[in-house]
Amino acid sequence: MQKFTSLTGVAAPLPMINIDTDKIIPKQFLKTIERTGLGRGLFDEMRFNADGSEKPEFVLNQPAYRTAQILVAGENFGCGSSREHAPWALLDFGIRCIIASSFADIFYNNCFKNGVLPLVVPEEIVAQLMEDAGKGANAVLTVDLENQTISRPDGEKVPFQIDPFRKHCLLNGLDDIGLTLQKGQSIDNYEDSLKLSQPWLAPAA
Repeated sequence: MQKFTSLTGVAAPLPMINIDTDKIIPKQFLKTIERTGLGRGLFDEMRFNADGSEKPEFVLNQPAYRTAQILVAGENFGCGSSREHAPWALLDFGIRCIIASSFADIFYNNCFKNGVLPLVVPEEIVAQLMEDAGKGANAVLTVDLENQTISRPDGEKVPFQIDPFRKHCLLNGLDDIGLTLQKGQSIDNYEDSLKLSQPWLAPAA
């Protein structure tokens, strides 16, 4: 998993509440278990018309936000089904951080397991960052995970809280498999001792 330490990028405003996972990545894109290529389907019904042409009014289709890496959204982001394709699609598009006043629990957890940082800040802070994000190409924020701050375009630093374990995992690029592999030597030692104490459990040569 890619590490998340500090991110400076354009922030796109998406002032909608209850954006569910079907809006993030509609069901027709769930036929794959590959994590790449899903960015094309991100917000498909909001980004594209039925004929595949872009909807110019949608924020990520606007020139200033086509390479946005941060999304400032309304409350309860990621509600609906538990599909892990949602953070995959965001990450494949290039979005590494979502800022909102609240997230659906399963989506929130899935983000951390895939290198996406979901930040919960008070509604009044979201409103300020949403205003910043509305400035187009000047809507550059810096999210510093190590120091737990969001730097606004005017230089003000906004603190945020995050679970220490989740912070550790993102800073070090550790998903569930990575965490397990950190215990590799202990696992090997246990298996070696098991072969000696209970050799009948060892696979045949």
